[in-house]
Amino acid sequence: MVKVGIEAMNIFAGTTYLNVEKLAEHRDLDRTRFENLMMKEKSVALPYEDPITFAVNAAKPIVDALSPEEKDRIEMVITCTESAFDFGKSMSTYCHDLLGLNRNCRLFEVKNACYSGVAGFQNAINFVLSQVSPGAKALVIATDISRFLIEEGGSASSMSWSFAEPSSGAGAVAMLISETPYVFQIDPGANGCYGYEVMDTCRATADSEIGDSDLSLLSYLDCAENAFLEYQKRVQGACYANSFGYLAYHTPFGGMIKGAHRNIMRKLVKATPADIQADFDRRMTPGLTFCQRVGNIMGATAMLSLASTIYNGNFDTPERIGVFSYGSGCCSEFFSGVATKEGQETIRGMQIKEQLDSRYELTIEEYEQMLEGSSVVKFGTRNVVLDSNFIPQARKTHGKPVLFLKEINEYHREYEWVS
Repeated sequence: MVKVGIEAMNIFAGTTYLNVEKLAEHRDLDRTRFENLMMKEKSVALPYEDPITFAVNAAKPIVDALSPEEKDRIEMVITCTESAFDFGKSMSTYCHDLLGLNRNCRLFEVKNACYSGVAGFQNAINFVLSQVSPGAKALVIATDISRFLIEEGGSASSMSWSFAEPSSGAGAVAMLISETPYVFQIDPGANGCYGYEVMDTCRATADSEIGDSDLSLLSYLDCAENAFLEYQKRVQGACYANSFGYLAYHTPFGGMIKGAHRNIMRKLVKATPADIQADFDRRMTPGLTFCQRVGNIMGATAMLSLASTIYNGNFDTPERIGVFSYGSGCCSEFFSGVATKEGQETIRGMQIKEQLDSRYELTIEEYEQMLEGSSVVKFGTRNVVLDSNFIPQARKTHGKPVLFLKEINEYHREYEWVS
């Protein structure tokens, strides 16, 4: 069997962020509940940023590093999102065009709430494993944004989403899947899936999300435990406490993964509270680092946690990472793979931390203006020219070309590179 996994991986988390501590003070949120989020910053999508700009900005450094011959071996582009702006046309077509890829390429999109990124990833893994086109590569881009809107006559503090607001972010994770898994080598067949119908959250309309937070938490806990138990059935000798050097979980917010980890450690390992806390600090904190600075980016969040783990962990010796993905509605999966020092050096070469550090910090006043202005790109917008003078500090790109949405002309989106 050929090796397979992630050859290259990159994150793009937009051009602006908000300090969520300041947001919590501004919204007068309950401190205990807020602290359970374990959030520091959230990326914010400006009106001239959309899932395409995030996706292409994440993928471009990966594609640009390839030789012409390697680039032409990308035979599949999968976009994974619940933030699509078209009921039929796949965003993968825009990404494919803007990245200048070969036209002999399969293009499609995956939607399955926050599970979509792993669904696309596993599709690509199986494509490479199938060897129907030896040497082929697949580009998988999980991209999602949160757009909170203030309707005329409303105020942010009165909106039903006021407590989801601090943890909802924007961003994309791009992954090149191939037979040369420098960053993360998958354990083929080592996965456990678990899913059923539950109405925990949904996007009942194109620009809003509704849900039952208590039900969502219970479903997440149930799936984390049972997806691992299925993994354990398939992988002889698998032990939650000892088989994985690190754990990377889909992270709606830090308190949620801490609760899921505590539940499994109590039930399956019979660990003490002190041991559970120490294990969380050692094996899960590296994967939480980027999530605390970007927020929940839905379909991309599990892979954001994986990237954060590889970037921030200790890989002086190769380490197996257990990865858990959950998507509302619901479907979940626990799988594993191995990362090495070489993989860490590869992903650190993408300068992800530096990109996060270079974002412009929005003031609360600018953020409120952004909430009011985001209505110009609501789902179904037919024609609009975006205001490039809105938050001009965000367009200072530090010398690297960054893609922005320029206008929507008869529903067709047109973009521009700014450097």
